[in-house]
Amino acid sequence: MAMAERRDTSVAAPVPAAPVISVPPPAGGPTTPRRRAAPRGRSGARKVRRTAGLLIVAALVATGGATVPEPPAPGWASPGLVGGGGWPFAGVPLAPDQAEGASYLPGSSVVRLPDGQVRLVPSGGETPITVDASDPRVERAVRSDSAWLAQGTVPGAATDGAYRDMATRALLDLRLLTRPNGASLASWYSKWRYCWPRDSAFAVAAFTVTGHPAEARRILYFLARAQHDDGMWAARYNADGTAVADGRAPQLDSLGWVLWSTWFHAVSAADQDELPTLWPMVRRAADHLARSLDAEGLPPASSDYWERDHRREQDPRRPTLGVVGPALAGLRAAADLARMRGEGAKAAQWRHAAQRVSDALARQFAPYGYPRSPIPGGLMDTSVTFLAPPFAPADPGVTAAIADAARKQALPNGGVLPGERWSGDPDVAWTPETALFGLNAAASGREGEALDRLDWLSAHRTSLGVLPEKVGVTGRPAGPAPLGWTASLVLLSLSALDRPLPVP
Repeated sequence: MAMAERRDTSVAAPVPAAPVISVPPPAGGPTTPRRRAAPRGRSGARKVRRTAGLLIVAALVATGGATVPEPPAPGWASPGLVGGGGWPFAGVPLAPDQAEGASYLPGSSVVRLPDGQVRLVPSGGETPITVDASDPRVERAVRSDSAWLAQGTVPGAATDGAYRDMATRALLDLRLLTRPNGASLASWYSKWRYCWPRDSAFAVAAFTVTGHPAEARRILYFLARAQHDDGMWAARYNADGTAVADGRAPQLDSLGWVLWSTWFHAVSAADQDELPTLWPMVRRAADHLARSLDAEGLPPASSDYWERDHRREQDPRRPTLGVVGPALAGLRAAADLARMRGEGAKAAQWRHAAQRVSDALARQFAPYGYPRSPIPGGLMDTSVTFLAPPFAPADPGVTAAIADAARKQALPNGGVLPGERWSGDPDVAWTPETALFGLNAAASGREGEALDRLDWLSAHRTSLGVLPEKVGVTGRPAGPAPLGWTASLVLLSLSALDRPLPVP
């Protein structure tokens, strides 16, 4: 996941524009149907830019939880990526000063600039060009992007297409963020331009439910190649597949998430033909998890999706819910994968390990209402959703805890903080956490709540309609865009409203 300790405020220089020749702008542009009269984030952003002298008071959470003022023109917070059709896919950020009045050509990652010219990355290239709208490369790029979308499904049928624009953009952004070698990047910029196994797992699930199994398999094969012999993964990887050597210890929750996504792909895509290839990865990861459990049935303390040293938790001796939840989902998923392969002994071993984790949860977390750390007065965080659909069967106690966490983490702007009494900026909402609450609601049949979350996410996209990492107090995006994890969660939420998602 994208959290404070893994993010910083490094900026990348805006991409310079290629020479342009002015032509009359084409009429019309993509529109976004809306299910209800929620405020549009795009018009809100334009009002902010038109208001002279407005001080932006939103803040960005920096590495280690420190805060810095939101820069007036954050080059790394581009409103979206410019891409093009063809292979390999490449993208570059659109400079913020060129975003006003720009829009994507429908069903593509090709950008129409305010003067009517078109920005795209030619097939097989990595450098953007600016051409006349009549240039044949524009039509080819749009046709290629649209054909890829048509190979699968843009989710949202249950909402009568009200979120089709957001879902289309999320899918195309995930495509640009997934490199040819299968490294699925968190985002495109500086300290975000890395592959975290946990984020990649959600991209696998999103590509699977939208009918793009080739992309899901590429990511899974990347993870299989990157896995250590002991079953673990590095905390993050470079785009070329090499581990990032920055002193971060491996993070145990990645084991559970990769196991869950492998199972999710196998059962959702009916793609069990891939199991022989992926089985060594599954066996190493599940064996490591099962061996790691202590006498109580809990895995060891480890950093989780907050990317914070476990010694800074309320209970530094025991794992957080952000580790225990994925471990339980992963062991259950691995046991079912073993059953599919006819590996009865492994299936029984991992089922037993999963039951030990489940029993430990009931003894150590449930009495306190499933807080992040299992102590009296433990603070709530979004990881309580990891114990509920689509990651685990529904449980009334967990459902009540999710409602409690959502209430304690809620912000006046409609989003949520990562956790109760968050140590970072108290006014900045995080889109992945907001989307996780929405995904749980969608997968649990609470349609109204899910739609409320989707409305908020849709209304707080960038001017190009891209999902950012964070949203500031003014409603302005306050983090990099696109963020792959949020895009994946939105696609899974819409898919869950269309049809039930599998639950391990």
